[in-house]
Amino acid sequence: MSPRLKALAVLVVTLSFAASPIFTPAFRGYDPTQFPVAIGRPAILPAGYAFSIWGVIYLWLLAHAVQGVWRRAEDADWDATRPGLFLSLAVGTIWLAVAVRSPVWASVLILIMLAGALAAVLAAPRQRDRWWLSAPLGLYAGWLTAASGVSLGVLLSGYGLLPDQAAAALMLAVVLAGAITVQRRLGPVPSYALVIIWALVAVIVANGAQQPAISGLAAAGILLMAFVGWRAWGTGRTGAGY
Repeated sequence: MSPRLKALAVLVVTLSFAASPIFTPAFRGYDPTQFPVAIGRPAILPAGYAFSIWGVIYLWLLAHAVQGVWRRAEDADWDATRPGLFLSLAVGTIWLAVAVRSPVWASVLILIMLAGALAAVLAAPRQRDRWWLSAPLGLYAGWLTAASGVSLGVLLSGYGLLPDQAAAALMLAVVLAGAITVQRRLGPVPSYALVIIWALVAVIVANGAQQPAISGLAAAGILLMAFVGWRAWGTGRTGAGY
């Protein structure tokens, strides 16, 4: 497939991904009745306002896709990101429809989405076309990193594999370890670290003083991600590496 056709394919699948909530029943998280162990509000789940970030993600990915067709259709740097992004967005188009029916399959799909998004952002140049290319891809991949941890944490507690608090603590640690590793590889792509911090703040808001251990872990994660993101931004600007 030619680069121009791939650019058009990314635009089409971005449109379908952004439009998918219109054609899917309202999703407010996995239904507790779908699990053997009913937990009213899993500790790993961020406060509801955090999911408003999807509006920014949709708009920025659409701007990215339009720019990719209009000005960067034949650009090799942009073309390198398209296979992973196409896969992620194509799977994302059906994710909501699956999530309301099967949390297990939804978790499998979100991991595929994450893999595609990471492949895309890691293939993107760090400096050139930053606001059109690496920044929106970093925001998307970062949110999927956090969302994957939430999805798996809910499964662990909902199926009784771990107590709710232990599942939340484990997945916070896993998400942080993965996010730090990715951010170090990405270098100066602050949108990735910022959206992880956004999710962690929402975990604190959701748990507050009622779950001090989870709130404390999330607060520690914010400090770690802020430091790693700041250092990645600084070394990227000076041209130094880790």
